[in-house]
Amino acid sequence: MESPPASAPAGDAELDELLSRPTTVDIAAMEALDGDLLILGAGGKMGPSLAQLARRASDAAGGVRRIVAVSRFPRRELMGDLAAHRIETIACDLLDPTGLAALPDAPNVVFMAGQKFGTTGNPAETWALNAWLPAQVIQRFRDARLVVFSTGNVYPLVPVTGGGARETDPVAPVGEYAQSALARERLVTFFAARGGTAAAILRLNYAVELRYGVLRDLADRIGARQPVDLTMGWVNVIWQRDANAVALRVLAAAAIPPLVLNVTGVEPLRVRDLAARIGEGLGIPPVFAGTETDTALLSNAARCHARFDPATVDPLTACDWVASWVRRGGRSLGKPTHFEERGGAF
Repeated sequence: MESPPASAPAGDAELDELLSRPTTVDIAAMEALDGDLLILGAGGKMGPSLAQLARRASDAAGGVRRIVAVSRFPRRELMGDLAAHRIETIACDLLDPTGLAALPDAPNVVFMAGQKFGTTGNPAETWALNAWLPAQVIQRFRDARLVVFSTGNVYPLVPVTGGGARETDPVAPVGEYAQSALARERLVTFFAARGGTAAAILRLNYAVELRYGVLRDLADRIGARQPVDLTMGWVNVIWQRDANAVALRVLAAAAIPPLVLNVTGVEPLRVRDLAARIGEGLGIPPVFAGTETDTALLSNAARCHARFDPATVDPLTACDWVASWVRRGGRSLGKPTHFEERGGAF
């Protein structure tokens, strides 16, 4: 693992720079990759930093490559922010077949669009975004290498002593969000075979940075003197930059059938321990509620780390940074992860 900075980022600009800072391995991966990169669903929590990471790694590698970010861009100022980093932007509703057809061709495509929160109130839209749309995308870009973001929620809750679910373990999604995510994977696999499209499926949980994620959720609760629920007593986390690095590095490994890869931290982490570490940094002892159970939503990412070695920031460092960030009044995206949910309702 490359050494992280000695201190926490001081503000949003410094954090964004760190989240998009390429390593030598990222630069080598982009140098070995031919052609432009199209990022679909780039307006979410991870997309902007992925686009900037790709731009910076590509520039450091030399040569000429377009990085194109596609989203509905409800925050139009994000288009300007990306353009300032020499990232092309296209405002497009991907559910509109005309808009999807009009997108430029590219030999490398990362698909990030999807819906998790709001599924309970609007399951039809969730299925359209998570299952129908990926099937359209892989047919539209059948000649590209395609990386598709999925989720560790396709696995059932597993024993906390087992190291997490592996890619070869049976899936058993709980709830409509997880079911629609598995449908995405199945349809991508089907159309990859039918169209001869090389793909990779990334089962992610949970990406973190200082403005959102499991660690920020814990810090906010501790800071508000609210109890931390221990019912989901263990979690996986991965620094957001490192998850995005996997998406870039895995493009060259796209295959038929798709390569399926768990993307998360090296090992399961105990929520009680994470909260204690963050509470120490905040100077506020955490208050706990509930009882730890013997199962949790956990993934084993040994295959990912052995093959792509993405880690730059370890979870304990991230805990310390989150505490420092919150203590100094650093902003939040206001998007809780609901990592405690055990019944699949989002």
